[in-house]
Amino acid sequence: MSPARQVAEKSALAAVAEVLSCPECDRGLSPVEGALRCAHGHSFDIARQGYISLLTGAATKMTGDSAAMLDARATFQGAGYFTPIADAIAAATVTGHDPGAHGILADIGAGTGYYLARVLDAFPAARGIGLDIAKPAGRRCARAHPRAAAVVADAWRGLPIRDQTLTAALSVFAPRNPEAVSRVLAPGGRYIVVTPTTTHLAELIEPIGMVTVDPEKDRRLAEAMAGRFTRTEHRTIEYVMTLPRADIANLVAMGPSAHHADAAAERIARLPETFEVTASVTVGTYLPN
Repeated sequence: MSPARQVAEKSALAAVAEVLSCPECDRGLSPVEGALRCAHGHSFDIARQGYISLLTGAATKMTGDSAAMLDARATFQGAGYFTPIADAIAAATVTGHDPGAHGILADIGAGTGYYLARVLDAFPAARGIGLDIAKPAGRRCARAHPRAAAVVADAWRGLPIRDQTLTAALSVFAPRNPEAVSRVLAPGGRYIVVTPTTTHLAELIEPIGMVTVDPEKDRRLAEAMAGRFTRTEHRTIEYVMTLPRADIANLVAMGPSAHHADAAAERIARLPETFEVTASVTVGTYLPN
Protein backbone atom coordinates (compact mmCIF):
# COMPACT_ATOMS: atom_id res chain seq x y z
CA MET A 1 0.00 0.00 0.00
CA SER A 2 1.32 3.44 -0.89
CA PRO A 3 2.13 5.91 1.92
CA ALA A 4 -0.42 8.34 0.43
CA ARG A 5 -3.20 5.74 0.68
CA GLN A 6 -2.24 4.89 4.26
CA VAL A 7 -2.45 8.57 5.20
CA ALA A 8 -5.86 8.91 3.51
CA GLU A 9 -7.27 5.88 5.32
CA LYS A 10 -6.02 7.07 8.70
CA SER A 11 -7.43 10.53 7.96
CA ALA A 12 -10.84 9.00 7.23
CA LEU A 13 -10.81 7.28 10.62
CA ALA A 14 -9.65 10.45 12.37
CA ALA A 15 -12.49 12.36 10.69
CA VAL A 16 -15.14 10.13 12.28
CA ALA A 17 -13.40 9.43 15.61
CA GLU A 18 -15.64 11.98 17.32
CA VAL A 19 -18.67 9.71 16.90
CA LEU A 20 -17.00 6.37 17.65
CA SER A 21 -17.09 4.93 21.15
CA CYS A 22 -14.83 2.57 23.04
CA PRO A 23 -16.30 -0.96 23.08
CA GLU A 24 -14.83 -1.49 26.55
CA CYS A 25 -16.24 1.52 28.41
CA ASP A 26 -18.39 3.50 25.93
CA ARG A 27 -16.17 6.59 26.25
CA GLY A 28 -15.39 8.63 23.16
CA LEU A 29 -12.33 7.84 21.05
CA SER A 30 -9.64 10.23 19.91
CA PRO A 31 -6.98 9.76 17.23
CA VAL A 32 -3.41 9.23 18.39
CA GLU A 33 -0.44 8.06 16.37
CA GLY A 34 -1.63 4.99 14.47
CA ALA A 35 -4.54 4.29 16.80
CA LEU A 36 -7.76 5.48 18.41
CA ARG A 37 -7.79 5.78 22.21
CA CYS A 38 -10.35 6.59 24.91
CA ALA A 39 -9.89 8.64 28.08
CA HIS A 40 -9.51 5.43 30.12
CA GLY A 41 -6.53 4.37 28.05
CA HIS A 42 -8.16 1.64 25.96
CA SER A 43 -6.35 1.78 22.65
CA PHE A 44 -7.20 0.28 19.25
CA ASP A 45 -4.55 0.15 16.56
CA ILE A 46 -5.31 1.05 12.97
CA ALA A 47 -4.44 -1.99 10.86
CA ARG A 48 -1.88 -1.68 8.10
CA GLN A 49 -4.73 -2.17 5.60
CA GLY A 50 -6.48 0.95 6.93
CA TYR A 51 -9.34 -0.39 9.07
CA ILE A 52 -9.79 -0.44 12.84
CA SER A 53 -11.17 -3.39 14.79
CA LEU A 54 -13.47 -2.60 17.70
CA LEU A 55 -14.31 -6.26 18.30
CA THR A 56 -13.80 -7.26 21.93
CA GLY A 57 -14.87 -9.96 24.34
CA ALA A 58 -16.08 -13.47 23.58
CA ALA A 59 -16.52 -14.81 20.09
CA THR A 60 -19.64 -13.58 18.34
CA LYS A 61 -22.41 -15.76 16.93
CA MET A 62 -22.19 -13.85 13.67
CA THR A 63 -19.92 -14.97 10.84
CA GLY A 64 -18.85 -12.46 8.25
CA ASP A 65 -18.27 -12.92 4.55
CA SER A 66 -15.04 -14.53 3.42
CA ALA A 67 -12.45 -12.81 1.26
CA ALA A 68 -13.54 -14.98 -1.68
CA MET A 69 -17.19 -13.93 -1.26
CA LEU A 70 -16.20 -10.27 -1.15
CA ASP A 71 -13.98 -10.66 -4.23
CA ALA A 72 -16.92 -12.12 -6.15
CA ARG A 73 -19.22 -9.36 -4.92
CA ALA A 74 -16.77 -6.62 -5.87
CA THR A 75 -16.44 -8.09 -9.38
CA PHE A 76 -20.21 -8.31 -9.81
CA GLN A 77 -20.82 -4.81 -8.43
CA GLY A 78 -17.97 -3.44 -10.53
CA ALA A 79 -19.72 -4.69 -13.67
CA GLY A 80 -22.57 -2.27 -12.90
CA TYR A 81 -25.42 -4.76 -12.51
CA PHE A 82 -26.58 -3.25 -9.23
CA THR A 83 -26.07 0.39 -10.25
CA PRO A 84 -29.85 1.10 -10.30
CA ILE A 85 -30.08 -0.18 -6.72
CA ALA A 86 -27.11 1.92 -5.61
CA ASP A 87 -28.61 4.98 -7.30
CA ALA A 88 -31.95 4.42 -5.56
CA ILE A 89 -30.21 4.15 -2.18
CA ALA A 90 -28.35 7.39 -2.78
CA ALA A 91 -31.54 9.11 -3.89
CA ALA A 92 -33.44 7.91 -0.81
CA THR A 93 -30.67 9.17 1.46
CA VAL A 94 -30.29 12.52 -0.28
CA THR A 95 -33.92 13.49 -1.00
CA GLY A 96 -34.85 16.50 1.13
CA HIS A 97 -31.88 15.83 3.35
CA ASP A 98 -28.51 17.60 3.26
CA PRO A 99 -26.20 16.76 6.17
CA GLY A 100 -23.62 19.32 5.10
CA ALA A 101 -20.02 19.18 6.25
CA HIS A 102 -20.96 17.78 9.65
CA GLY A 103 -22.95 14.81 8.37
CA ILE A 104 -21.75 11.28 9.13
CA LEU A 105 -23.31 8.25 7.45
CA ALA A 106 -22.82 4.61 8.42
CA ASP A 107 -23.35 1.52 6.31
CA ILE A 108 -23.94 -1.33 8.77
CA GLY A 109 -22.94 -4.60 7.17
CA ALA A 110 -21.07 -2.66 4.51
CA GLY A 111 -19.34 -5.55 2.74
CA THR A 112 -17.27 -4.03 -0.06
CA GLY A 113 -18.37 -0.46 0.74
CA TYR A 114 -19.97 -0.16 -2.71
CA TYR A 115 -23.26 1.39 -1.57
CA LEU A 116 -21.63 3.66 1.01
CA ALA A 117 -19.32 5.04 -1.67
CA ARG A 118 -22.27 5.84 -3.94
CA VAL A 119 -24.05 7.71 -1.13
CA LEU A 120 -20.89 9.63 -0.23
CA ASP A 121 -20.57 10.70 -3.87
CA ALA A 122 -24.08 12.14 -3.54
CA PHE A 123 -23.10 13.96 -0.31
CA PRO A 124 -19.82 15.69 -1.28
CA ALA A 125 -19.10 17.04 2.21
CA ALA A 126 -20.29 14.14 4.35
CA ARG A 127 -18.12 11.52 6.06
CA GLY A 128 -18.81 7.80 6.11
CA ILE A 129 -18.33 4.72 8.25
CA GLY A 130 -18.32 1.27 6.68
CA LEU A 131 -19.01 -1.16 9.53
CA ASP A 132 -18.78 -4.92 9.10
CA ILE A 133 -17.90 -7.90 11.26
CA ALA A 134 -15.49 -9.38 8.69
CA LYS A 135 -11.89 -8.20 8.54
CA PRO A 136 -11.75 -8.80 4.75
CA ALA A 137 -14.68 -6.38 4.49
CA GLY A 138 -12.78 -3.90 6.66
CA ARG A 139 -9.88 -4.05 4.23
CA ARG A 140 -12.16 -3.45 1.26
CA CYS A 141 -14.16 -0.67 2.94
CA ALA A 142 -10.94 1.18 3.73
CA ARG A 143 -10.33 1.44 -0.01
CA ALA A 144 -13.92 2.09 -1.06
CA HIS A 145 -13.93 5.90 -0.85
CA PRO A 146 -11.56 8.65 0.38
CA ARG A 147 -14.16 9.74 2.98
CA ALA A 148 -15.10 6.23 4.15
CA ALA A 149 -13.64 4.97 7.44
CA ALA A 150 -13.61 1.20 7.91
CA VAL A 151 -14.61 -0.26 11.29
CA VAL A 152 -14.76 -3.96 12.15
CA ALA A 153 -17.45 -4.54 14.78
CA ASP A 154 -20.42 -6.77 15.59
CA ALA A 155 -23.65 -4.82 15.12
CA TRP A 156 -25.58 -7.48 17.04
CA ARG A 157 -23.55 -6.78 20.18
CA GLY A 158 -24.10 -3.03 19.89
CA LEU A 159 -22.74 -0.34 17.62
CA PRO A 160 -19.51 1.34 18.81
CA ILE A 161 -21.04 4.71 17.93
CA ARG A 162 -22.09 7.49 20.29
CA ASP A 163 -25.75 8.34 20.88
CA GLN A 164 -27.58 10.54 18.37
CA THR A 165 -24.58 11.26 16.15
CA LEU A 166 -25.35 9.75 12.73
CA THR A 167 -27.08 11.65 9.96
CA ALA A 168 -28.12 8.42 8.25
CA ALA A 169 -27.64 4.68 8.49
CA LEU A 170 -27.81 2.10 5.71
CA SER A 171 -28.68 -1.59 5.85
CA VAL A 172 -28.35 -3.16 2.41
CA PHE A 173 -28.92 -6.92 2.17
CA ALA A 174 -27.58 -7.11 5.73
CA PRO A 175 -28.81 -8.14 9.19
CA ARG A 176 -30.45 -5.30 11.10
CA ASN A 177 -30.33 -4.12 14.70
CA PRO A 178 -33.09 -1.46 14.86
CA GLU A 179 -32.63 -0.86 18.59
CA ALA A 180 -28.96 0.03 18.15
CA VAL A 181 -29.61 2.13 15.05
CA SER A 182 -32.37 4.14 16.75
CA ARG A 183 -29.90 4.99 19.52
CA VAL A 184 -27.17 6.32 17.23
CA LEU A 185 -29.30 8.33 14.77
CA ALA A 186 -29.36 12.08 15.34
CA PRO A 187 -32.72 13.90 15.41
CA GLY A 188 -34.00 14.00 11.84
CA GLY A 189 -31.73 11.15 10.84
CA ARG A 190 -32.97 8.43 8.55
CA TYR A 191 -32.49 4.69 8.25
CA ILE A 192 -32.38 3.30 4.71
CA VAL A 193 -33.17 -0.42 4.58
CA VAL A 194 -32.86 -2.48 1.41
CA THR A 195 -34.28 -6.00 1.20
CA PRO A 196 -34.82 -8.40 -1.71
CA THR A 197 -38.34 -9.25 -2.83
CA THR A 198 -39.38 -12.83 -3.59
CA THR A 199 -38.81 -12.03 -7.28
CA HIS A 200 -35.12 -11.19 -6.74
CA LEU A 201 -32.96 -13.64 -8.75
CA ALA A 202 -35.94 -16.01 -8.88
CA GLU A 203 -35.00 -17.34 -12.32
CA LEU A 204 -31.91 -18.97 -10.77
CA ILE A 205 -33.70 -20.87 -8.01
CA GLU A 206 -34.65 -23.93 -10.05
CA PRO A 207 -31.75 -24.22 -12.54
CA ILE A 208 -28.90 -23.78 -10.04
CA GLY A 209 -30.50 -24.07 -6.59
CA MET A 210 -30.14 -20.42 -5.62
CA VAL A 211 -31.20 -19.69 -2.04
CA THR A 212 -34.78 -18.40 -1.94
CA VAL A 213 -35.99 -15.21 -0.27
CA ASP A 214 -38.13 -15.80 2.82
CA PRO A 215 -41.70 -14.80 1.90
CA GLU A 216 -42.18 -13.61 5.50
CA LYS A 217 -39.27 -11.15 5.25
CA ASP A 218 -41.48 -8.04 4.95
CA ARG A 219 -43.59 -9.05 7.94
CA ARG A 220 -40.55 -9.75 10.09
CA LEU A 221 -38.99 -6.42 9.07
CA ALA A 222 -42.16 -4.55 10.04
CA GLU A 223 -42.24 -6.30 13.42
CA ALA A 224 -38.57 -5.49 14.07
CA MET A 225 -39.10 -1.81 13.24
CA ALA A 226 -42.37 -1.43 15.18
CA GLY A 227 -42.17 0.96 18.09
CA ARG A 228 -38.80 2.36 17.06
CA PHE A 229 -39.20 3.53 13.45
CA THR A 230 -41.93 4.73 11.09
CA ARG A 231 -41.58 4.03 7.39
CA THR A 232 -42.03 7.24 5.42
CA GLU A 233 -41.07 6.07 1.92
CA HIS A 234 -41.11 2.73 0.15
CA ARG A 235 -39.95 2.06 -3.38
CA THR A 236 -39.51 -1.13 -5.39
CA ILE A 237 -36.61 -1.30 -7.83
CA GLU A 238 -37.04 -4.07 -10.39
CA TYR A 239 -35.31 -4.68 -13.70
CA VAL A 240 -33.88 -7.49 -15.82
CA MET A 241 -30.15 -8.20 -16.01
CA THR A 242 -28.62 -10.15 -18.89
CA LEU A 243 -25.82 -12.13 -17.29
CA PRO A 244 -23.08 -14.23 -18.87
CA ARG A 245 -22.26 -17.45 -17.05
CA ALA A 246 -19.14 -15.96 -15.43
CA ASP A 247 -21.19 -13.27 -13.73
CA ILE A 248 -23.83 -15.78 -12.63
CA ALA A 249 -20.97 -17.66 -10.96
CA ASN A 250 -19.96 -14.45 -9.17
CA LEU A 251 -23.57 -13.88 -8.14
CA VAL A 252 -23.70 -17.33 -6.57
CA ALA A 253 -20.28 -16.96 -4.94
CA MET A 254 -20.99 -13.59 -3.32
CA GLY A 255 -23.98 -14.52 -1.15
CA PRO A 256 -25.55 -17.28 0.94
CA SER A 257 -25.53 -19.64 -2.05
CA ALA A 258 -21.71 -19.59 -1.96
CA HIS A 259 -21.82 -22.50 0.48
CA HIS A 260 -23.19 -24.63 -2.37
CA ALA A 261 -20.96 -23.15 -5.09
CA ASP A 262 -19.36 -26.45 -6.14
CA ALA A 263 -22.74 -28.04 -6.86
CA ALA A 264 -23.92 -24.87 -8.60
CA ALA A 265 -20.89 -24.74 -10.91
CA GLU A 266 -22.00 -27.79 -12.88
CA ARG A 267 -25.50 -26.38 -13.24
CA ILE A 268 -24.21 -22.97 -14.33
CA ALA A 269 -22.19 -24.67 -17.07
CA ARG A 270 -25.44 -26.04 -18.51
CA LEU A 271 -27.05 -22.59 -18.78
CA PRO A 272 -27.07 -20.61 -22.05
CA GLU A 273 -24.15 -18.27 -22.72
CA THR A 274 -26.30 -15.42 -21.35
CA PHE A 275 -29.28 -15.70 -19.06
CA GLU A 276 -31.90 -13.13 -18.05
CA VAL A 277 -32.26 -12.64 -14.29
CA THR A 278 -34.52 -10.22 -12.42
CA ALA A 279 -33.14 -7.86 -9.79
CA SER A 280 -35.94 -6.83 -7.42
CA VAL A 281 -35.53 -5.03 -4.10
CA THR A 282 -37.40 -2.65 -1.87
CA VAL A 283 -35.77 0.54 -0.62
CA GLY A 284 -37.44 1.77 2.55
CA THR A 285 -36.84 5.03 4.40
CA TYR A 286 -37.46 4.97 8.15
CA LEU A 287 -37.48 7.78 10.70
CA PRO A 288 -37.05 7.20 14.43
CA ASN A 289 -40.21 7.52 16.53
